[in-house]
Amino acid sequence: MGKGREQQTTLGPDARADRGPARPVPLLLRILAFSTFFFPSSMVIGPLGAVGTVPMILGGMLLALWLASAMFGLHDPIESRYPAQVAIALLLLVTFASYVALYSGWTGPSTVAGRASADRWLVLVLVSAAIALAVAETVKSVAHALVLVRALLSGAYVCSAVALVQFQFGINPVGWLQQAMLGFEYNGGDTTFQERGALVRVAGTTFSPIELAVLCSMLLPLSVWRSVNDPHGRRWMHWSGTALLVFALALTVSRSGILGVVVGMLVFLPFLSGAGRRWVLLAAPVGLAGIFLTVPGLLSTLADSLTAGESDPSISTRTDNWPRVVAFVEERPWLGVGPGTYMPDNALFILDNQYLNALVTMGSIGLIGMTCYLVLPGVAALVVARALVEPVSRALAGAVAAGGLVAGVCSLTFDSLSFPVFALTYPMFVGLSGAVWLMAGRRSTPTEGEISWTR
Repeated sequence: MGKGREQQTTLGPDARADRGPARPVPLLLRILAFSTFFFPSSMVIGPLGAVGTVPMILGGMLLALWLASAMFGLHDPIESRYPAQVAIALLLLVTFASYVALYSGWTGPSTVAGRASADRWLVLVLVSAAIALAVAETVKSVAHALVLVRALLSGAYVCSAVALVQFQFGINPVGWLQQAMLGFEYNGGDTTFQERGALVRVAGTTFSPIELAVLCSMLLPLSVWRSVNDPHGRRWMHWSGTALLVFALALTVSRSGILGVVVGMLVFLPFLSGAGRRWVLLAAPVGLAGIFLTVPGLLSTLADSLTAGESDPSISTRTDNWPRVVAFVEERPWLGVGPGTYMPDNALFILDNQYLNALVTMGSIGLIGMTCYLVLPGVAALVVARALVEPVSRALAGAVAAGGLVAGVCSLTFDSLSFPVFALTYPMFVGLSGAVWLMAGRRSTPTEGEISWTR
């Protein structure tokens, strides 16, 4: 970093001291972060099926490299300890238990399709664990975190720009990329356009508008943190990307997205520096006014969806499925019907709740593991944010906590891990939770009254 650039950085003295090498985050991990949003998950290599997407293939490569480096002693995966490891380990254990029970017949008969679905779930969980562990082990400073966050947000900005084109012109640029992906075939599952009230909701490069909405609300705190603190590039471009996330979220016309923004900002804003908080509070009403003025019908459609109550089919179908969940649990209470095997043949039977999905597929034990996976990393990052004093690191931990807790709360409103972009983005937050915990542990010995992070 040149001298001129060094003088422009907003990183505090503690963050600068802990900055480390300029680019320690592996290239494969950065490409994976970007490609999760860039390449449509509806395109697969035929023989591999649903796990044959570009991000999943890259994730499989990362898993293989992580395992190989551990086997050959290039790194010690258990040397450092952090709460997110517990979340990962519990999800792996309950998945393995339910998987073995399915194949052994302990939980009843299974089908070929069910076993194939369980195989896909197992691969997803292993790849997710590799992503989270790799992020925690390689992101060792604030500057390292910026390297990964830039790649992740770049993909999200592309996705948001695609959503804007979809909404404004009614065309889908994703189709052009699909045609260019030679050797891949369309596997379905995506619903790019959905009507809601007077508007047509869009999904960008994700599978569904609700997935895009939740992802935008998860990434918004990180984008604000990056806009305030990133010394590279033009500040106005960073804020333009943040505005693009907000605009894409609005175009989804999603209640889950609104819930996510409220949760995320309530968690994040107390940890943002005073100047940054003032900018956000000043820009928020201006941005909202601009969105509502440029998108006719948005305000009325949102108001109708928020006040619909039981008359909204998307709400009534969720509540109508409770008796079905109870029946599944009574039949197979401990390990469920098998991981990833809940495949309703009717859209009305989709559970739209990741915790209920885990309860059905992996039983009450699986629900415990899933809850830890979706909640513990965010809580751990929140604890770190409350303990740190240096403003940039504190805000980073707050942004990670906000994104993680948005994922945990919004998983009550949709079956989040059934959506491929969310499923591979959330492990980045799990890994960042571990990274900020370990960063706090590498600080100097705390003074009296401070929390000690050393083991």
